Amino acid sequence: MRINYNVSAMLANNTLSNNDNRLSNSIQRLSSGLKINNAKDNPAGLAMAKRMNAQIRGTEMANQNANDGISVIETADGALSEIQAMIQRMTELSTKAATGTLTDDDREIIQKEVEQLQKEIERISESTQFNGQNLLDGTYGIKAYTTENDLKVSAVAKEVTPGEYVLDALNWSVKNEDTGEMEATFTPGEGFPSTEPGDYTVSMTDNYVTIDGPSGFSMTYEINEKLVFDDEGKPMGGSIGSTTIDCTDVGPMRLQVGSNEGQVIAVDIPAVSLGNMGIAKIDVSTQDKAGYAIDRLDLATQYINSVRGKLGAYQNRLESTTENLGVVDENMTSAYSRIMDVDMADEMTQYSTYNVLVQAGTSVLAQANDRPSTVLQLLQ
Repeated sequence: MRINYNVSAMLANNTLSNNDNRLSNSIQRLSSGLKINNAKDNPAGLAMAKRMNAQIRGTEMANQNANDGISVIETADGALSEIQAMIQRMTELSTKAATGTLTDDDREIIQKEVEQLQKEIERISESTQFNGQNLLDGTYGIKAYTTENDLKVSAVAKEVTPGEYVLDALNWSVKNEDTGEMEATFTPGEGFPSTEPGDYTVSMTDNYVTIDGPSGFSMTYEINEKLVFDDEGKPMGGSIGSTTIDCTDVGPMRLQVGSNEGQVIAVDIPAVSLGNMGIAKIDVSTQDKAGYAIDRLDLATQYINSVRGKLGAYQNRLESTTENLGVVDENMTSAYSRIMDVDMADEMTQYSTYNVLVQAGTSVLAQANDRPSTVLQLLQ
């Protein structure tokens, strides 16, 4: 028998210490509900789980971004609905002014209401906002710039490929002096989807020219009014020579709808101005002008319908995006839970085992520590 080194006690103490550590870890898992509380518990699993958690949080924020985008579109569409109602009212007034039973004095009264409706349309276009950002003034339309000071790009279709376009010549003339109806022709150059003028449809209202071409190509240009109207406001012919147009992909509202870089949806909201709709100078003061106004208002209605249709498509896409993000979030959270969350029933079983072993180890250690005292019996 040895009293200086109690090996039995050392063995019992070592086993007790190990079981006590396991019991402490089990208590930590049960109290936190996590299987991995420290990097040492599962280094690879922790790294995977943290990456997954970053994705989950990014997906949740992306879902919120998509819902904010839906709110933006709903705000814009609500304003467009009111503009459409006012255009309809202007159509009714123009139709009334076009009848022969009215005098020009009657038409002057109608003209005043038309002008007020125009002002309200312009006000809504300039003041409709979401979170302090204008929506209908072209802020979020595709941007394009020209090398000619007297020619500006007013609107660009989203189908237009970013790049440089050379407009060789743009000519316009008065088609009907009584109504002020204009017509225009142009010569396409490098960059345009086709160099044949016959492949394009060109329309002109006041000082705005719209060119529609193959594959959805469409651009609207604003010509300096001084080149189109004389000092008395009467329309006149003119032309602009070779001009280079730089069309960019900058402008549309970019909504971050994913947790990774580049997962965006670009929402193009074109300018809804009187000029773009072709109703900047609606005049119903004569029967002929009122008849021409009806045609122009019909085109304005088509323009509003196209913008609302585009926004509706964006909203449907965003709603599908939110549904998909919800599924992704659900599945990734489930995977994250399998890595990180502890199985409480299984861990409780482990806890009970370690608890019994610690209590047994404590009892055995006490007995092992008491063994050297039996040496005293040899000294009696």
